[in-house]
Amino acid sequence: MAEVVLSHVMKSYGSLYAVNDVSFTVEHGEFVALVGPSGCGKTTTLNLIAGLIPMSGGDIAIGDRIVNDLDPKDRDIAMVFQNYALYPNKTVYKNLAFPLQMRKLPAAEIDLKVRKAAEVLDMVHLLERKPRELSGGQQQRVALGRALVRDPAVFLMDEPLSNLDAKLRVQMRSELKRFHHNLNATVVYVTHDQLEAVTMADKMAVMNGGVLQQYDSPANVFANPVNTFVASFIGSPAMSLIPLEAAGNALISPEGWELPLSAMNARKAAASTTNKVILGARHSTLTLHKAPSPGSVPGKVYTVEPTGDVTFAQIFINGALVNISLDPTVALAPDEHVWVEFDQERLHLFDAETTMALAAS
Repeated sequence: MAEVVLSHVMKSYGSLYAVNDVSFTVEHGEFVALVGPSGCGKTTTLNLIAGLIPMSGGDIAIGDRIVNDLDPKDRDIAMVFQNYALYPNKTVYKNLAFPLQMRKLPAAEIDLKVRKAAEVLDMVHLLERKPRELSGGQQQRVALGRALVRDPAVFLMDEPLSNLDAKLRVQMRSELKRFHHNLNATVVYVTHDQLEAVTMADKMAVMNGGVLQQYDSPANVFANPVNTFVASFIGSPAMSLIPLEAAGNALISPEGWELPLSAMNARKAAASTTNKVILGARHSTLTLHKAPSPGSVPGKVYTVEPTGDVTFAQIFINGALVNISLDPTVALAPDEHVWVEFDQERLHLFDAETTMALAAS
């Protein structure tokens, strides 16, 4: 396996930048997820690493080689696609053997590699079947096996689970994570599903508009989003964002209420370029009250969503919808007036002008 280094990578189509000055390093043996909404540039970035499309600028290194001008076959990578791309008239064995036959390896070596890959992915019993005789998860394993037999430096995966149903997708997440653990493989994985990224990746690259927004471990991206886009994209439900004004040691709402701030949060609010800030809070950091309480602000219930072991409520606060998680025994009704308390240790403040997270000066 090898590391992958992107340095100021660009891809433009005329005046439109699909990838704009992206730099990050995938260390040897890391699983890195490229995540973001449709059109954010994640698949284009993967295709640039693979050499499927030419770059407009920057450098890509795999191991100790700059690969900018190398064909895909010379980059020592293997790709796993969304649609599996299996040969329908070939058995699983022949699907796995085909890329090795193209490299003109000896028959005995091909057989050894195919059977070893089949053992790793627990599909020895499937070797004589054809793709139409396999389930979606089994076909996905064959696609992984075809990449595995090549023993590449880097595995590139483009939304490989998106065609599976929800239950099978959860199962395959576990299998992919185990696959990575067993092989210590270097993996670059594209997904629009941030839950996949959070559960499988060592690091995640959050992209939007062709620009890398944040590159860090899933835990740090979740706990310390660098801007309001990352805050609202990562997490389920997403972080709630409320536009307010800073005044001294409090945040003021046009509705007339004030939220007192701790000394640390007051210093953060004071660092904004204007007096307008955005208050961010995760659903699990909020406390709901049925009557006014010190440090709480008024709101009105919009929807209530029981999910079994937890109930999610959406509360209108200053015109913004705020998600809060509750014990399922709490009874709420739409349009009910409530009060919400914020955990001062775990709230986030963003500059309304720049959308960037504020730090205490």
